[in-house]
Amino acid sequence: MVNKTVPVVVHALINGEKVAADKQYARENPANSSEIVGYGPLNTRDDAIRAIDAAERAFSSWSVTPIDERIERMQRAAEKVKAEAPELAQLLSREHGKPVYDSQGEIFFATLWMDFATNMAKEVLKDKIQEHDNGKTIITKDPKGVVSAITPWNYPIALSITKIVPALLTGNTIVLKPSPFAPLAVSQLMEIIASEFPAGTLNVVHGESDVGVELTTNPKVAKIAFTGGTKTAKHIMRAAAETIKHLTLELGGNDAAIILSDFDVNDEQALRRIVISNFLTTGQICMNSKRIYVHRPIYDKFVEKYIEAANKWIRVGDPFHPDVTVGPLNNALQVKFVKGLIEDAESRGATVIKLGRVLHHELFDKGYFMQPTLILNAEYNGSVVVEEQFGPTVPILPYDNEEQAIALANDSIYGLTSSVWGEEEHAIRVARSIQAGTTMINTASLMGLDLNLPFGGVKQSGFGHEFGPEGLLNYVDTHVINIPKSLDLPNIPE
Repeated sequence: MVNKTVPVVVHALINGEKVAADKQYARENPANSSEIVGYGPLNTRDDAIRAIDAAERAFSSWSVTPIDERIERMQRAAEKVKAEAPELAQLLSREHGKPVYDSQGEIFFATLWMDFATNMAKEVLKDKIQEHDNGKTIITKDPKGVVSAITPWNYPIALSITKIVPALLTGNTIVLKPSPFAPLAVSQLMEIIASEFPAGTLNVVHGESDVGVELTTNPKVAKIAFTGGTKTAKHIMRAAAETIKHLTLELGGNDAAIILSDFDVNDEQALRRIVISNFLTTGQICMNSKRIYVHRPIYDKFVEKYIEAANKWIRVGDPFHPDVTVGPLNNALQVKFVKGLIEDAESRGATVIKLGRVLHHELFDKGYFMQPTLILNAEYNGSVVVEEQFGPTVPILPYDNEEQAIALANDSIYGLTSSVWGEEEHAIRVARSIQAGTTMINTASLMGLDLNLPFGGVKQSGFGHEFGPEGLLNYVDTHVINIPKSLDLPNIPE
């Protein structure tokens, strides 16, 4: 067990300076809710304005800083983050609830994106010069200005880095607002990165809805990068409309997994990947598989083998214990929501099966723990199927033919990721009919994510892309400089 430590106190970061607030909020340990891990500032709307103003001032010089210097600064920042990764992972696990291996993986993922983005930035952002019969054209990639980044609690470090890195590399300045459910490690991370950049280029503010309103309505903000819920995104879109801000929205998902008739139900590694895609980070990942559709002739055998695989991998308990694979949920509201979905399904005749083992029963009632569950015999239109659970439960449902499976997978307001499991060419044919930003073959969730490729959703899962070259291009405007040979229109009278 982890010993209690002195609570961490983080501050806003405005124009290169730590800024204290008159009020603070506490962040508890999800594994033991009576323990306070640290405190974040309750910044005001005035603080948000100061941060935006600082970012606007810094933009005038940062936007014209040579790309080589931007890259060098980001590379130095990445090395500093790697050096501090062990301590950051410990803090992240304490405030978030995810097991240490998961926190370490999140920070590794974040630094991997830092490395990838710096390596490709110069090539992606270079001018494109064309000489042609009509003259010469120069196409440049110009930074947009001040960026507001609003990030969630489930992957606070990775999802902040996803926005910070391309914004700064492309010459923008940025103001970040972390979630109050995981504000500590990400704030320390931002201080590390900001130490390598000019004052005002990277700013951090915390707070309640009034801070978020300022970040989404202030006319000096040119772009909003948001990861979170679809309901909040609708408010952001309305707020951004007044000044036509550019938006990148990575929203919710209710990602379907289709198990084809030729899937090998005796493939233990594949079954383990499916289980992990359901319950990694206690199910609190937007791109986790959240509903599984299985061809009816293999349904019973699949369920049997799935339960075996789940019982081997799922070990619930103290996030700092090396044998634990599933920690507590992040907060009490999420526990209540997920339990409500399970109880609703059970009241409508579904069968609820507990999965895995609880290793630390003495902790279970002290924190936001839930033992993962499998839902069988759920209604196809039941809440646990059509809503994004964002927690440790998953329904498995049978289908009779591929047309039905595709229709069921597409019957959602969401379209973030999906997966198809079976013989490769067969799976690819089915994948082409699924409405999703990404469809993975024989893998799912983070196991199928490639930073070389663009990531984003369709339908109400958002728009715009992160990662890949598009992850940088979403932070620039295309500027065409045209030098025609003929400076007059033909057939115009003298």
